[in-house]
Amino acid sequence: MDKTLSKSFLWMFVGLIVTFVTGFIVSTNPNMVEAVLNSALLIVLLIVELALVIFFTARIKKMHPTTAKICFLLYSFVSGLTFSTIFLTFEIGSIIYIFLVAAIVFALFGLFGYFTKIDLSRIGIILLMLLLAIIIMSIINIFIGNDTFNLVINIIGLVVFFIYTAYDIQKIKNFAFLDIETENLAIYGAFQLYLDFINIFLRLLEIFGKNKES
Repeated sequence: MDKTLSKSFLWMFVGLIVTFVTGFIVSTNPNMVEAVLNSALLIVLLIVELALVIFFTARIKKMHPTTAKICFLLYSFVSGLTFSTIFLTFEIGSIIYIFLVAAIVFALFGLFGYFTKIDLSRIGIILLMLLLAIIIMSIINIFIGNDTFNLVINIIGLVVFFIYTAYDIQKIKNFAFLDIETENLAIYGAFQLYLDFINIFLRLLEIFGKNKES
């Protein structure tokens, strides 16, 4: 396997550990949970996440490798704070099971992206448009609160991020042609794969996760 891709997987794994451990620790502390569930703080966290995504993507070519790693780990940590809610909502056994399912599906589409001869870069703009559509639909559903609409959004989201996984794997595989610091390539790749996996996991959890109250 390509060295950059191997490092991307390693850093993705580190990011996932930071996110899940942070989420679990916060979920066991009532005061921290209450703080995170505060609507004002939650909005701040979401804004910080968005700001980190924009900053990371825009500056990756000029960042020092250490700065890139810090940004990625910081994003993973902030995501972990909001992730605490899944440990409160879903049974731990269900979370572990869905995590394993997400890992298997992620691996399958990743293998497709690595070995396929199809140029997936051609569908990049289509994936981006679908992603924007999902975001818009999700915002609309915040006000509508329709469970059926939410299920449709999650199903479409799963398909999009399945394809995004293959797309990103192929893109990382071809990173050698880009004029970017090698370490930064690995971190940037890890960030993309982290987002793919997290979205697949969360949407599978929304659809199949076993609620603690059920």
